[in-house]
Amino acid sequence: MEKETKSLFDRIGGMAAVNAAVDIFYKKVLADESISHFFTNTDMKKQIAKQKAFLAYAFGAPMAYTGKSLRAAHTPMSLTEAHFSAVATHLVGTLEELNVSQNLIDEVVEIALSTKNDVLNK
Repeated sequence: MEKETKSLFDRIGGMAAVNAAVDIFYKKVLADESISHFFTNTDMKKQIAKQKAFLAYAFGAPMAYTGKSLRAAHTPMSLTEAHFSAVATHLVGTLEELNVSQNLIDEVVEIALSTKNDVLNK
């Protein structure tokens, strides 16, 4: 029996899974009128690439993340609890759509919640 020492990144399916999830996730985010306006002037190709790199890193991929800190990236946006909740809901919905197991979704949610204060500039 294999030890449970693999990173979440490996257990979720590696870069292929992260790529698929981020592509679906941004379709949901951009269709949501409560948060899509944050991306009106955003180069979505670059944004998607940054998100893929960040999530891979956050999930334990053997790579460095060189983007802005979460606080620096989100402070100018003046995000609220409602915005954070909308994004989290889309993330969970994306993972469910991809048939990710609930225990892995729970780990992703735990990571997302650990970023909340930085994202909301608290």
